[in-house]
Amino acid sequence: MEKYHMRRRERAIGSSKKMLDLIEQQEHMTIAMCKAGRPYLVTINHSFDRKTKCLYFHSAPKGKKVDYLKANPKIWGQVIQDNGYIQGKCDYAYKTVMFSGKVEFVRDVVEKRRALDLMIDKLESAPVAMKKRSLTDKKLNEVTICKIRIEDLSGKESVIE
Repeated sequence: MEKYHMRRRERAIGSSKKMLDLIEQQEHMTIAMCKAGRPYLVTINHSFDRKTKCLYFHSAPKGKKVDYLKANPKIWGQVIQDNGYIQGKCDYAYKTVMFSGKVEFVRDVVEKRRALDLMIDKLESAPVAMKKRSLTDKKLNEVTICKIRIEDLSGKESVIE
């Protein structure tokens, strides 16, 4: 992959830990994919496993997203913390991490359970009840879970004080 330099290097998030923290903290990510030269972009919620440095998301078993990922599992993704426009400064406050990776469809029920467990803990106000309903063997066998193995990442921030 060709490397590009960041024009505003003073805004680079240089720490991998800070970038991974941002990925873990945000509820949504946007991923871009391509099939037969046609791009497709989708914003989805996700979970992040710090041990493996992999992102997970769930999907319907059929549809445009799955078709694109089966045709070409390489993706480009972004997670952003939007801190809003700064009045009187003509600037914007944000932190963003961009990453490339490859999507794999998870078949292992134990890994599916771990991915959904992380997602439910992150998103639900009553995670125990949701886990009881959602993490049954039947539902785990039916759900489509995708895993993104991060291959490369970079981060940028504009924090105006």
